[in-house]
Amino acid sequence: MVGSDDDERAGWRPVARARTYELVIDRVEEQIISGQLGVGDRLPPERDLAQMLGVSRAAVREAFRALEAQGVLRMAVGTGPDSGTTVAALPSQALTRLLRLHVALANFPMADVVRARIMLERESARNAAQRATEAELDELGAMLDEMDSPDCDRDRFSDLDTRFHVAIAEAGGNRLVADMTIAIRESLRGPLREAFDDLGDEWFPVADGLRHDHRQIYQALVARDSAEAEVQVERHIRSFYSSAWRQELG
Repeated sequence: MVGSDDDERAGWRPVARARTYELVIDRVEEQIISGQLGVGDRLPPERDLAQMLGVSRAAVREAFRALEAQGVLRMAVGTGPDSGTTVAALPSQALTRLLRLHVALANFPMADVVRARIMLERESARNAAQRATEAELDELGAMLDEMDSPDCDRDRFSDLDTRFHVAIAEAGGNRLVADMTIAIRESLRGPLREAFDDLGDEWFPVADGLRHDHRQIYQALVARDSAEAEVQVERHIRSFYSSAWRQELG
């Protein structure tokens, strides 16, 4: 049966007009994509840009804040060479913020996050084994020594654990892989810290196992053994997931 015109129109509503600040974002993105704006370039002051685009200063300010939250712009008040709004390159901060919220909202199952972490950290470990400098390896070793200290409590251990994995990602030399690895690892900081607490007294043997795993990863990096570094980092992540969440990834 063919419905009436009124029935056919019932499920349709007028398309909402874009918010003005979103149009400002579009213009800034166009300038970046076209190459007119690059990292470190300064944008016009709010008042000037508002006049250029024919919008209010409030719309420009809201657009700037949204782009700052995305890690695209850096806003600094005051005067001098560091003041004003400049194009930034902070993708790991933006990715971390996004993933942290969605992990907290459980939009990504923890098992999926951990699997993604394994893929990225295997790549980071392989790259780090090939490219890490002696200074970077020394820094990793110093972190492990601090984790071995009897004074290292769970909070400090958690921070060092995050720093250890982030340092390996950065030593790998692939900026995109590093930023994605950092974002996932940082997004897991809260859940991992809760997992440490939930272990109760079981934390102590688990911590010993984590220290051993870290040393195995470190030794593979020092030996420049890419294959072994990959194997050890995956074994480490899977082992802790099994201990902390009582599940197997399969």
